[in-house]
Parts: sequence; structure tokens; C-alpha cells
Amino acid sequence: MARREGRPRAERERVLRPLRRCCPECGRRMPIRYENRRTVATLDGPVRLRLKVRRCETAGCARHHRPYRPEAEGVIALPQHEFGLDVIASTGALRYREHRSVPEIHRSLRERGVAVCERTVTNLLDRYDELVATVVDEPRRAALAVQGRVVLAIDGLQPDVGHEILWVVRDCLSGQVLLARSLLSAAAADLAGLLREVTAAIGVPVAGVVSDGQHSVRLAVGQALPGMPHQLCQFHYLREAGLPIFEADRHAKKELKKRVRGVRPIERAVEGRDDPEAEAVRGYCAAVRSALTDDGRPPLAASGLKLHRRLEAVAASLGRVEEKGG
Repeated sequence: MARREGRPRAERERVLRPLRRCCPECGRRMPIRYENRRTVATLDGPVRLRLKVRRCETAGCARHHRPYRPEAEGVIALPQHEFGLDVIASTGALRYREHRSVPEIHRSLRERGVAVCERTVTNLLDRYDELVATVVDEPRRAALAVQGRVVLAIDGLQPDVGHEILWVVRDCLSGQVLLARSLLSAAAADLAGLLREVTAAIGVPVAGVVSDGQHSVRLAVGQALPGMPHQLCQFHYLREAGLPIFEADRHAKKELKKRVRGVRPIERAVEGRDDPEAEAVRGYCAAVRSALTDDGRPPLAASGLKLHRRLEAVAASLGRVEEKGG
């Protein structure tokens, strides 16, 4: 059955920038020259990606005017695909691990909020089959030989707890997927085997590795590629670094909320009154309610700190009214 309604509008937005600032060929600085936008349907809902693209401006460089896209784009979605890799991984897990039919997979994805039709589910299964069958064949090897080196990125996608993890190894310079395997675990020995398989097949030197900060991935890179430069993805790095701040901020917000309970009795006390004093009281109560329900985006826009600033502003305003004898 074809989809009968439009796709839901993306309420979330992520801005992705390349980790590499200098051209991998000539070493000169690559400025950000333009921005691409794409909307991807994921298991967490549609997300709008704003991609900052760099280009080498050095005349005579082999990568002159060739785009260098954000490395993190490849872990979210394949090139020119509207569904995220997590949706593809979930579709494959439902089909080959739980042996579900296409209508059952379609119903499961719909229950998770993914706007998809049955025909698209079949296409997603085809993409999954193509992905896990990926090998470094002669055309890929020839393209990599012209490039002269690779920067590997390894990422794991687990649709749900208990499902197999789809591990994808990509080349950040060309954007090509070099290897994809479904594994039952994230053991360092298994991941090191994937990296060794890729490095043996590509036929060109590995200039570096990009990944998240997962401990098993770090160990795997150290075992398979000892001494290799290993860059942690800045998004994952900041997220992990901001986790203690997020927990502390959440606790602070909870404590602040305890101190400003009792807004409703104050509102009831002025019900039915339309004098200026009652209007002012209702305005202050509305300001406090708005502050309590307004969430930020941790860790850079912590909701606890935001609540503290807004309550301070309300308290300062009440103080000024009291000084004036209001």
C-alpha cells in the first residue's frame, strides 16, 4: 500500500561540521564554502541536517574544489537516502532475526512513529541486503588508489536492546561504505577483525580513524592499527563530557521546582478579580509556570540554569515592585 499522507515535519535540527580543517592532500586549510540541507527519517523521528561542507581552494591540489562533507553524516544516513541507518538496521533485524513479514515490519515501524509505506519497507530490506554484502571490489579499490589514502570511520547501530549491532566501516574522504556486518556483540576482538579485513582489502594506507568514545572501539583500533591517529567524534565526545553536567543540572532543576510550588493557590486567590493588582499577580504566576515548563538543550543550554535565571528575573521584578510600594 502506498503512503497516503505527507511526511511529518522535522522538529529537530542538527548542525554537522567536518572534524578535519586542513586538506588531506596538500595540508592547506579548507574553508567552509556552502551548506547542504537534508531531512532524514530516524527511529527517534525526522531530523533536519544542516551540513557544513569544506572545499580545498588551492589551485593544483588533487582535491581542488572537491567537497569534504561532515564525517558524522555517514553514521546517520547513507548518501541520497531519506531514511536513517537506524531504520535500515531495525528493518534488517526484524526480518532476519525475528523473521517478520513485510506487513509486520511496516506495522512495527509505524508504531514507532516512522512514516513509511509497505513498498518502502521492501526497498529498505534491499538496502540492508546490499549493505551487509558490501565488499571492497575492484571499482572501489581503483577509486581508493587514485585517492591514495583513507580515513576510516567505524560506527555501530543497535535498533533496540538485545538486537544485533550493525557495524559500518566508511571512508571519510570519499564517503564510501567499505564494510558492514551484523554482530551479536561489540567485543574489541570482533571489531579489530573488521578493521583488519578492511585494511587488507583497500590496498592503500590508512591515515587515521574517526569513531565515538566507546571503550571496545578504542581497544579494537589499538589492536588492529597500533599507533594510528584516532580522532573521537566531537559530537559524541561533547555528549559524553556533558553527561555529568546534565545530571547535575537536572538535579538542580528538581530542587528549584520544590521551592516554587504553590502557584495554583495564589491564582485561585485572585480569581474573579479584574483590578490591576490581580492582573499583575496572574502575570507573575504565568511567568513562573512558563519558567517551570521551559526546557533547554543540555549541555550548552542547561534547563536548570535557564530556570534559575528566569526565576531570578521574576524575583528581581517583585523586589522592584516592593521597593515602589506596590
